[in-house]
Amino acid sequence: MQPYVLDVTDGLPRPLPIKLARAWLALGIAALIGSGLLAVLLVLSRTPGIQHVFPLRDFFRSALVVHVDLSVLIWFMAAACMLFSLAGNARFAALGWAGYWLAAIGTAVLTMSPFFPDAQPLLNNYIPVLQQPVFFAGLILAGIGFMLTLSRALVSIQLKVGAGGTAALQFGILLAALAGSFAFLGFGFSWLNAPPHEGQAYFEEVFWGGGHALQFQHALLLAVAWFWLASELGETPRISPRTTALLFGVAALPVLAVPVIYTLWDVGSPWHRAYFARLMEAGHPLMTPLILVAGVSLWRVRGVVAPAKSAFAASFLLFAVGGVLAFMIKGVNVVIPAHYHGSIVGVTLAFMGLSYVLLPRLGFGSAEGKMARWQPYAYGGGQLIHVLGLAWSGGYGVQRKVAGAEQVLTTLPQKIGMGMMGAGGLIAIIGGVMFVLVCLRAMLRKRI
Repeated sequence: MQPYVLDVTDGLPRPLPIKLARAWLALGIAALIGSGLLAVLLVLSRTPGIQHVFPLRDFFRSALVVHVDLSVLIWFMAAACMLFSLAGNARFAALGWAGYWLAAIGTAVLTMSPFFPDAQPLLNNYIPVLQQPVFFAGLILAGIGFMLTLSRALVSIQLKVGAGGTAALQFGILLAALAGSFAFLGFGFSWLNAPPHEGQAYFEEVFWGGGHALQFQHALLLAVAWFWLASELGETPRISPRTTALLFGVAALPVLAVPVIYTLWDVGSPWHRAYFARLMEAGHPLMTPLILVAGVSLWRVRGVVAPAKSAFAASFLLFAVGGVLAFMIKGVNVVIPAHYHGSIVGVTLAFMGLSYVLLPRLGFGSAEGKMARWQPYAYGGGQLIHVLGLAWSGGYGVQRKVAGAEQVLTTLPQKIGMGMMGAGGLIAIIGGVMFVLVCLRAMLRKRI
């Protein structure tokens, strides 16, 4: 069986895909650094016994907005753009670099926005916002940059006939780029056509449709990362590349409904919201065959000791927990963030593992040593405790998107659950710092 890897070379002179991939990896790591610093304050603001010591309630919402946008939107899109760059050829170089620099400048502006006056946080779903010009300037710049990169991916990814596993991964990445393009076009269309609501209600409509579509991009790239990691660990998935491509196509099929929903139902209408929710509920289970194949590969490498194996195992576990919790959501409580934290962290860990694999192929040093091997377990284990604490507390009625005394933790089970959340969050922060340190150490040992 041909391995499921992209043909990444690191010779001199470095080709355009390598240069772009290096740049996007650096931007993703920078976003995680900023997100991690904010995460410390977020965890402290919700941890029993500490929440009253630090007057962080007002800052909580502004920090939460930027933390989510850096750790989910920017990090995920930077990792995705790294894969889009590696899967494509050297065509449209100017478009690639324009996309990168706009995204980088937009990320810097977005990160600084909470320190400007009148940062009014709105905790809407998918892409929370600060209702101020500086934040919107950064968000729009980054969004245009990502859209340019997605557009370049659609025209630069040319499937290699007879390339086996490489072509199958390219096909999965191309489908992810299509899903991402639908998502960002949806954001723009919704921004222009959403009902004239005030504040959070308006941005709920703006990001509702595109946010659901973007989840398909992340899910497809998660499967790409799992197949790649399995091959790197010496266990090429036991299905043919043609079958793999077919399974990617099946998993991406629901994305075709995105423009249909936008065409048939007005943004903000009950049917628009209902059908996008239904798209997620009915569409994501089509990934099950890819997940099962990846699970079999993970079982076969259970005895391997390597950073990539640690990330693969932790990613699979967290994604599975997030999926199970989706069926336990009842009402508006912290079971909801428990679900999406599990799923999001599963994707994050897959991208972390793939980053470890790609570092030497992008001309940097290797991710090696005990810290690299244990980092995914520290980050994943902390997030697992965090997620289970949220799920436990949600079962006892603790509401989402509140902090400090607003949580109204009156019973012992509520306090135990949120205490688990705080402890797990702090462990996860340590795991995140470990990832950054491993990557920076490898980057400082660059070979070319």
